[in-house]
Order: sequence, then structure tokens, then C-alpha cells
Amino acid sequence: MSSKEKPTLGGTRIKTRKRNIAAPLDPAAFSDAVVQIYVDNAGDLELVAKSIESSDLNFSRYGDTFFEVVFRGARTQPGTIKLDEGERHPYSIIDCEPKREVILPSVIYIQKILRRKPFLIKNLENVMQKFLQSLELFEENERKKLAIFTALAFSQKLSGLQPETVFQPLLKDNLVAKGLVLSFITDFFKEYLVDNGLDDLISILKRGKMEDSLLEFFPSAKRTPEALSEHFTKEGLLPLVEYHEKKMFEVKLKEMKSALTSQIAEEADVSEVIETVKQHVKDAKFPDIEVVRILWDVLMDAVQWSGKNQQQNANLALRQSTSSLIGNVSVSGSM
Repeated sequence: MSSKEKPTLGGTRIKTRKRNIAAPLDPAAFSDAVVQIYVDNAGDLELVAKSIESSDLNFSRYGDTFFEVVFRGARTQPGTIKLDEGERHPYSIIDCEPKREVILPSVIYIQKILRRKPFLIKNLENVMQKFLQSLELFEENERKKLAIFTALAFSQKLSGLQPETVFQPLLKDNLVAKGLVLSFITDFFKEYLVDNGLDDLISILKRGKMEDSLLEFFPSAKRTPEALSEHFTKEGLLPLVEYHEKKMFEVKLKEMKSALTSQIAEEADVSEVIETVKQHVKDAKFPDIEVVRILWDVLMDAVQWSGKNQQQNANLALRQSTSSLIGNVSVSGSM
């Protein structure tokens, strides 16, 4: 034996560590097993949930496959929504009627599964993302079912479901251009507002970073405030129209305030400032009281107040307002 060789015991077998043994993936067998559970229980979701809970299926490994079976009745081919070969059941979300009372039991069923297996929430998000970014491959009524399910999923507050993750695919240019996103999001809004208020909807949009994206849902040729108002009013979503108009009003006020602040800081001629005010009022149709408020805020922000007593501040405010812009603008007359 060489002095460099390590001694070994004769007849001893060197065992391979378990972490080095990779079990082969078999999503087809997993899918067929879940399908069989649906078939055995004739689509009764209460019984299906109990059977899944008592099964020894590897959900941690095949979570995406599980939700594909829930939505489509079978697993899909990798990277697509096209069904793969294998068993299929007829009780999926895509196979049911596009009605909330029909789809709601599936949402509640998934909610029960997630309470027992919370790690599956990421898989649900993965599958929803995949389907939403492939809206063009679904039929119109199938897209409506997905919209209803999505609305009910957030309405029922499925644990951990993130709006930002789910909605991310909806701003894909090709889907927006074809009007598919507008149709989907309209169905989503209508369904969500059945059980929730506008504030709840805005909260969902904020969490999904879509609060300022309402116009972005429209094809570029129709991306105007007028088109938005006409569309959502026709769909019975007037509160959403009013919210958007208020939001745009606030944005335009900020734009005017920013422009005036810059001009005053640069000591622009009063006539230039007045012209800026007139242009913003014309474009946004601001009421006089809002114009006066903005002018007052801008002028007062331009004053250095520190180090002065109350009487000095009062005199300075009076001098600033009477000798500058407000003294030169007649809101109701000049505008």
C-alpha cells in the first residue's frame, strides 16, 4: 500500500449520500393522480379537497401542475397553455360557466387547500401569470372566467396572493393593442365591485402598481380620458370614471404648481407667470378657487419665514400677496 493511500476496510460498501440521489421528475403521473381524484369524487370539491389532504402526492414538487389541473382539467405542455397528453377531468374552472356563483366554489376550494399547504401560493401565482400573459390563446368566455376567478380570489383574500405578481403580464404591449387586457380588466372590475367598495379596488390596484395605469389598459389609438370615460360609463363603472377624473385633476394641479414654483424661483416676469396660469386653467378647466389656492401656496412657499416674529410674517405675507402675482391677476376677469 502506498503511504499516500488512505486505509479502507475490506468488504465495506461506500454508500451514496441521499442528497446526491435525484428522483426523476414525473409530472404526468402526478397530474393523472389528481385527475383521478376529481373523477372518483365526481367533481365534488368538498370530497376532492378531503382526498387531496389525505393523499401522499408530492405537492411541493408539482405545485404548478396541480393548479394547471384545477384550471384546465389536465397539465399543460411546458411553457404553453396547450394541454399535454394524459388524463383529463371535466370539472375545471375553464370548463364551467362564466358565472360568479359557479366559479366561487373553486375559489373557496383553493382557499382550503392553501390553508393546509400555504407554500402552494407561489405556484398559484405562477399559473395565473402564465395564463394571463397568454390571454390571446383563450376563447372570449374563457378569458371572462379567468377574470371572474381573479376578482373572486382577491375578494376572498386568498392568503399571500400578490396583485403585483398576478397583474404583471397585463401590460404586455401585444395584449393591450388587441384590446384583450381592457376586456379582461373590465370584467375584473365589475366582478370585484360586486362585494367590495371602490376604495378596496384602488387598494388592489396600488398594491399591483397599477393605480396610475388605467389609460395604459387601452389600445394606443383609444388612450384618451374621453375614451376611458365613455368605456367605463357604458360598463356601469361610473365611480371608477369619477376616481380617474379626480386623480387626473390632482396631477394637473401639481403640474401647474410645479411650473409656477420654478418660474417664481427664477424670477420670471409676472406676465409670463400669468400666461402659464391661463394656459393651465384653459387645459384643465380649473375652478377659480383652486387657482387662487395654488397661487397663494406658491407665493407663500417662495418667502423665507425663519427668524421673523408673527407681526413681521403677517406684514411680509401682505406685501407678498399685494405686490406680486395675486395683485396682478384677476382670477375671474383675466382667466
